[in-house]
Amino acid sequence: MNLLVTALFALAQNFPPDDAIAVNPQDWPWWRGPNFNAVVSDQKLVTQWSEAKNVVWKAPVPGRGHSSPIIVGSRVFLATADEKAKAQSVLCFDRETGKELWRTKVHEGAVEGRYHGKNTLASSTLACDGKLVFAVFHHESSIWATALDLDGKQVWQEKVGKFVSHWGYSASPTLYRSTIIIATDHKQGGALFALERATGKLRWETPRPPAPSYASPIVLNVAKKDQLLIAGANQIISYDPDTGKQLWSAKGTSLECVSTIIADGDRIFATGGFPDKETLCIRADGSGEVVWRVKAGDFVPSQILHKGHIYCVLDNGVAFCLNADTGKETWKDRLGGAFSASPILVGENIYIPSESGKTFVFQANPNKLELVADNQLGKGIYASPAVSRGRLYLRVVSADKGQEMLYCIGQ
Repeated sequence: MNLLVTALFALAQNFPPDDAIAVNPQDWPWWRGPNFNAVVSDQKLVTQWSEAKNVVWKAPVPGRGHSSPIIVGSRVFLATADEKAKAQSVLCFDRETGKELWRTKVHEGAVEGRYHGKNTLASSTLACDGKLVFAVFHHESSIWATALDLDGKQVWQEKVGKFVSHWGYSASPTLYRSTIIIATDHKQGGALFALERATGKLRWETPRPPAPSYASPIVLNVAKKDQLLIAGANQIISYDPDTGKQLWSAKGTSLECVSTIIADGDRIFATGGFPDKETLCIRADGSGEVVWRVKAGDFVPSQILHKGHIYCVLDNGVAFCLNADTGKETWKDRLGGAFSASPILVGENIYIPSESGKTFVFQANPNKLELVADNQLGKGIYASPAVSRGRLYLRVVSADKGQEMLYCIGQ
């Protein structure tokens, strides 16, 4: 990325250039993309593809995982795991050709506790600041963070915190200023940790309520300040991302959460689906005031906020749209199938893959479900899609004995 863009990114994030996150605006460097909301407004994607159409390349992925690909510059990074050997690794592919450039094993050995059938040993999406690639894995009875350089060499590795597995681990890290922030929620009480990106040194640690929750922390600028937001244990809590100090909390959405919070102006929107199902709107000005609640919510998929409306696809395939001001449902329809991946919005189209390998494309239309296309690849997709420079990246379970493939879709 050129120096001007780097400097502008640093200025926008309000931290000095030495701590700048040196990624291009068209990269997809972490969970939910460059703007932390899975929304891309300045790119165009094809809407139709198949094995024989609009596949730029596909590459075999060793092992299994539900983490999403990330793209920085000329490279695509992916976390994966050999479940038989209990080996967890980071992969790097060439963005133009799909050629595997390197493979670095991060852990090997015991992983304590049970795992849900829809979870894996590599469900956390990587993050990259343009210099280092950060991987977070559950290994033995703890959560570990590892930093690799862009050539796959380990720079540092730290045990973050203890972890008691209920159904496994899936939270993705988020980057903020000079830190990487990691959640370790579990039924005996986890914590939020901020580590220095350059060294892995602990910056701060904040206890979390005891609950087997799986949501990823996210830093969003809402109510004119940066807030670290996460749901779980029947609470939505906001923290100061510089210190870990709690700013406010509100009751909701459910005990166990997977989906990531979204925000607009001075409001945040959260959803949860087990055992309760709820989507709610909260003022993020410190009051914790709940503006509205509706008794429908996503357990795993996150939601999309666009032009005053929230687009939701539930785990069971029911899609609906809510007015962000009132919570009023403007339409509801059924896509069909089951969903674990989260949607992305590119231009005015929403893309979301199903567990059967069919990616639905529908318009962000607040009046009705307007389906553009549905595209089948392989036999399953659990990882959320990523987009960079007009191309879509999908981690697909192929029809051949569970072999995974990484697809690059485009003209």
